[in-house]
Amino acid sequence: MGAIALGLKGTISSGAAKNDRPEIAITMDDFAWNKVVKLSPMERNRAILGALKSHGNLKAALFVAGKNVDNETGQTLLREWDKAGHMIGNHSYSHKYLNSSKTTAELFTEDIVKGEEVIKRFPHFQKSFRFPYLKEGETAAKRDAVRTFLKQHGYRTGHVTIDASDWAVDDRLTARLSKNPAADLKPYRDFYLGHMWERALYYDDLSRKALGRSVKHTILMHYNLLNALFLGDLLDMFTSKGWKLIDATEAFKDPVFASAPKNVPAGESIIWALARETGKFDKLLRYPAEDSEYEKAKMDEAGL
Repeated sequence: MGAIALGLKGTISSGAAKNDRPEIAITMDDFAWNKVVKLSPMERNRAILGALKSHGNLKAALFVAGKNVDNETGQTLLREWDKAGHMIGNHSYSHKYLNSSKTTAELFTEDIVKGEEVIKRFPHFQKSFRFPYLKEGETAAKRDAVRTFLKQHGYRTGHVTIDASDWAVDDRLTARLSKNPAADLKPYRDFYLGHMWERALYYDDLSRKALGRSVKHTILMHYNLLNALFLGDLLDMFTSKGWKLIDATEAFKDPVFASAPKNVPAGESIIWALARETGKFDKLLRYPAEDSEYEKAKMDEAGL
């Protein structure tokens, strides 16, 4: 992304006026609680919820893959999110890859319904759907079939504005800790914070270029060990750099989330997709927008 010349300096991306303060909400995917490294499922849950509470009782959006809560432990852990008032959204049941030729629109929409069945009883469930892998169909027909289904069933798409690869860093962290439980965590923390800040600056800058404004951002994150350990540090970083933390339900009121770009393949960050649709920003975009391969060399160089 050197074409945008972002980097890690400055509190607000280029062109922003002092009173044009970027706003950001936390959104987490999957709710894969059963990866037990360093912290127990309950400890991880408490750590993430505690970080949100300690930052102004911030309300996140948790997009749940139904298979992860179709059991007593998953339901118990999710109940803590509901009690704390966080938004609970649908991330399908099986986390299918829609852009696969083996995944038909019918199979995919059936999986959406199946996912809803295990989370709809929670009072803070909302009909907001996040596509697994942010993929919305490799053909126009499949894209439109799923969009029509969602509209007919009262769903809105829980788009990401800031895409990122926290999951790739978490993979490295958990692999290291599995081999050496006493491994130094600071390099992973530092790389994670740098990566998330770089991605935030990139997508905010792209929003300003493509839409003429800074949208209310939703950042892609995952329910993992990395965020259990360092979410508080991430929230501190954003506030120290002049960004405003907002509740996810507030962010999703931004009109940008009602957009339906006509790209094929469909998906990625909604900002990325809208920029691509214009045909004016191809030099600033890569596809897929975020991928572990992009960060592999950087993580290797950092010794992660």
